[in-house]
Amino acid sequence: MTDGDASGAADLAAAREALAAIGRRAEIARRLEVGGTEAVLRSIVEAAVLLFEAEAASLALFEASRNLLVFRVAAGAQGRGGVGLEIPPDRGIVGYVFSTGQALAISDVARDPRFGRAFAEQTQYVPRSIVAVPLVDDRGTIGVLEVLDKRTEATFSIRDVELAGVFARQASVAIRASRVERDLAALISLVLGSLAGEEAPAAGVEALVAAAVADIAGPDDPLWPLVEQVAALRRASPEHLELVT
Repeated sequence: MTDGDASGAADLAAAREALAAIGRRAEIARRLEVGGTEAVLRSIVEAAVLLFEAEAASLALFEASRNLLVFRVAAGAQGRGGVGLEIPPDRGIVGYVFSTGQALAISDVARDPRFGRAFAEQTQYVPRSIVAVPLVDDRGTIGVLEVLDKRTEATFSIRDVELAGVFARQASVAIRASRVERDLAALISLVLGSLAGEEAPAAGVEALVAAAVADIAGPDDPLWPLVEQVAALRRASPEHLELVT
């Protein structure tokens, strides 16, 4: 083995050791945050319901791989039926707000040509009025926040649109943080590919990543039960926190 080969092997070993340390920390973060982003989004729509004294609030996120808007979380007496429903990004009021990036406040939903009654009926609640605002980050529009029917007033005001936009921005921040975590594996692969040389085959880089992190998620590691308990506490809704604790 030449000095260059020995140096290269040492660099690769050091990179693998560093990767294992990074991977362990990332795995801890991933386990702590399982459901964490959804819990934050749920708290946002719950706060919107309280602030606006609304019948419901919901948040739809765009899934590019399926070209669908999916309602991920909802709150309010009339909101639960919408969770999990899917709608094309060019349909309904939510699709209009997503595709144009424009916020809307509609006082008579039934008369609006963009309203999708069939979709609303799937949720078992047809609203009278609505405010809908886009969730926007550095990649563009990623979803839509809707608030339905203020109980104290017949319509939503311009001020209401502005306030809903504040909630939408908070949701975008939470989603962006989650995306950074998901991109970590791709970043590690990119760095290792650079260390191994630009011509290194992708399969080789993937094998190196797999070997480096293979032992960080072992079920016998006493760290993981503690991590899982902390994660459960973080995911708990306020009314269940005392019981989970």
